[in-house]
Amino acid sequence: MIVAIHQPQFMPWLGYFDKMDQADCFVLLDNVQYKKNEWQNRNRIKGPQGPQWLTVPVQFKFPALITEVGINGSDPWRRKQLQALKTNYAKAPYWPLYEGFIAQFYGREWGELAAVNKASVEWLRGALGIDTPLRIASEMKLNEEPTQRLIDICKAVGADAYLAGVDGKKYMDLDRFAAAGLRIVVQEYEHPTYPQLYGEFASHLSALDLLHNCGPESGEILRSGRKN
Repeated sequence: MIVAIHQPQFMPWLGYFDKMDQADCFVLLDNVQYKKNEWQNRNRIKGPQGPQWLTVPVQFKFPALITEVGINGSDPWRRKQLQALKTNYAKAPYWPLYEGFIAQFYGREWGELAAVNKASVEWLRGALGIDTPLRIASEMKLNEEPTQRLIDICKAVGADAYLAGVDGKKYMDLDRFAAAGLRIVVQEYEHPTYPQLYGEFASHLSALDLLHNCGPESGEILRSGRKN
């Protein structure tokens, strides 16, 4: 059984979902320190001027776990993001297919970043045809030391293999995984190209871009980037 473990991101990119699709279980690592200005509270879509950010405004006291990060409710981010998506994707072939969910998602009141990210991940994986079960790290009893925490997660879900990112071997203590009876599988992913609005292709956007442009074919296009 292969497990993949990753921080919950906001509207993640294709490589995130490729890793999920390859795993038998995907664990949202929400009980680690929040990193400002990375992918945990923002992602990119494409407009006429190129990639642009969708950012969830957050409030927290450093250092904070992802589970401790709140959303700044005084910022009209939901209205702004909904308008940005309508403006940039209304002419995309499959905007009508996903418009209902988008409106529902941004129509909700959100108080915690982890909840927003989990909801975006769950919906996008379903739209991409991925049925890998999700587990939440904060619901497990885990050691706080980084390597041991990953090993504990593997044991908690019954995995015998850990699917790491391409840079994983640079920072992982491979001997400790081997001692725990865990083999390491490394993701190899090359971002696929696909029909896209607004001229020259832009990669590493939110999976929202693929879905709005390619609809039901998105899952097959996502998997075409897999090299292992």
